[in-house]
Amino acid sequence: MSNAVEKSTKKKPMPLAVQIFIALVLAILTGLASSAFLGENISLVDKYILPFGTIFLNLVKFIVGPIVLFSIMAGVVSMKDIKKVGAVGGTTLLYYLCTTAFATAIGLGVANIFSNLFPRLSVEGVTYKAQKGQSLMDTIVNIFPSNFLAPITEANMLQVIVMALILGFAVILAGPKASPAIKAIDVANEVFMKAMDMILKLSPIGVFCLLTPVIAEEGPRIIGSLAMVLMAAYIAYVIHVIVVYSLAVKTLGGMSPVKFFKGMMPAILFAFSSASSVGTLPLNLECTKRIGAKEEVSTFVLPLGATINMDGTAIYQGVCVVFIAACYGIHLTPTQLLMIVITATLASIGTAGVPGAGMVMLAMVLQSVGLPLAGIALVAGVDRIFDMGRTTVNITGDASCAVVVSNLLKNKLKSWNSDKSIAEEVEISECSEEA
Repeated sequence: MSNAVEKSTKKKPMPLAVQIFIALVLAILTGLASSAFLGENISLVDKYILPFGTIFLNLVKFIVGPIVLFSIMAGVVSMKDIKKVGAVGGTTLLYYLCTTAFATAIGLGVANIFSNLFPRLSVEGVTYKAQKGQSLMDTIVNIFPSNFLAPITEANMLQVIVMALILGFAVILAGPKASPAIKAIDVANEVFMKAMDMILKLSPIGVFCLLTPVIAEEGPRIIGSLAMVLMAAYIAYVIHVIVVYSLAVKTLGGMSPVKFFKGMMPAILFAFSSASSVGTLPLNLECTKRIGAKEEVSTFVLPLGATINMDGTAIYQGVCVVFIAACYGIHLTPTQLLMIVITATLASIGTAGVPGAGMVMLAMVLQSVGLPLAGIALVAGVDRIFDMGRTTVNITGDASCAVVVSNLLKNKLKSWNSDKSIAEEVEISECSEEA
């Protein structure tokens, strides 16, 4: 009886989503207070608070490489069939391309509604040197690693994914002889997942220390001339998440949108604070697992999505292109709007793994419709504020894809698993008869 009373009176730990939300609110309040009272000494925030956020983000980045490598390998090996990997990969890419096209269209639609309210900033003396994008062939070549350790040390997620797929396929093709390797992969995956759990417990501290300097520096600027552009982008972000992802999760994923968003809240809050899709990956894996997405699907879909799925960035392209065109007094034709949708959708994959991918994509889209690249300078100053929202949309889209693919391929996965089990039983019985 006493044990039962002790258990009932024992306090439950506060959910991680609540901890992160509290940290987010405290960061906003602290950032605004710092901006108001520190004045010229605002650099103290960067000097004494930001380093702890950087330490946390470094720990997350440290664990991401091994997590992606071993989780994808474990996912591939658990499928036990290369055909399954192909089916999951094909469905994933189709979903990503479709939602990115929708995202660009929504961004353009909202931006056109707001276009008359956008400020007309002066473009005199505006300059911007765009980062050089990769050609299609360069992108294809750079997907394949030339060194076993470089993809991990350089945090090149596309190369890590390819390496994991090659090693996973090799283990499958090796057959029963690879049993020790399968066990080793599972053990390594479990170890790094535990390490990830330890690091994620520091999320509230990381969120506070990363977000406070951003609010302190950018807070007053948000209220300035670009407030309407930021509002348009965030309205488009919300519409895409609530409408497109809710419909996809409900109709294709067979899951209640309420359950989906409630389960994803820790990852959503962390993505908003950190503005890092790859950094949010460990928490995203944890959240999708809890809401019921198949682990063998999530471990493949989420790392791929963190690299190439850019719905939030596509919305950002649509809003910024309309705003930049307005500043230059240029009216975009329906043909140009269609070209923006196509370019932004294809660029989301073409710029995968490129530093500052959002700016590179924006440069490509501006070029496709003949707008001056210098216009990027008009929005570059508050890019971090845009980035927080677009990263949140990106990782939510990855998670929705994991749910949808898990449901769409549910029967096929069961069928393949049962066929493989029968084949293994026949193989074992034949081996025992020969013995």
